[in-house]
Amino acid sequence: MTDGTPPRLPLDWIAAALRRERARAGLSLSELAKRAGIAKSTLSQLEAASGNPSMETIWALGVALGVPFSALVEPPAPAVQVIRAGEGPAVASEQANYMATLLSASPPGARRDIYHLRAEPGAARESEPHIPGTVEHLIVSTGRVKAGPRGESVELGPGDYMAYRGDVPHAYEALVPGTTFVLIMQHV
Repeated sequence: MTDGTPPRLPLDWIAAALRRERARAGLSLSELAKRAGIAKSTLSQLEAASGNPSMETIWALGVALGVPFSALVEPPAPAVQVIRAGEGPAVASEQANYMATLLSASPPGARRDIYHLRAEPGAARESEPHIPGTVEHLIVSTGRVKAGPRGESVELGPGDYMAYRGDVPHAYEALVPGTTFVLIMQHV
């Protein structure tokens, strides 16, 4: 986009993925909403491709369905895929100035997702545990970020790498303006 704002996820991608994964799991609207801790009306709107889902809502639905976040937001991919800086499916956090852009979801048989994230100082992005066995790998591109599991967070700068369990509560906090990093979520 020309104004620097990343595009929002097309709601039809999310709606189709939710319907597909809910059917695969054999769950009713009511049961999935209950497991995800969201209103049944919210889930119904999302499956009808309306509403404006937050990152937290999509994560909660993924955890309740036992699938990675990417399974609910990834568009169909062509054979060759290029995502230019500032483009790609982006989801904003309600908790902090934090935007996640899915770069690559794990193909069948492999279980990893790659994200490019940008964050600004202010509130930390608190993340609830992901599906069991998740490991996160983080590489800082620009700025400084404090990240990791609660009580074990580490301050990182450009070029720094860390890995930690993603199936426990964890957080990311930008310490300087213009912080960007790559996050690889490995699901085992």
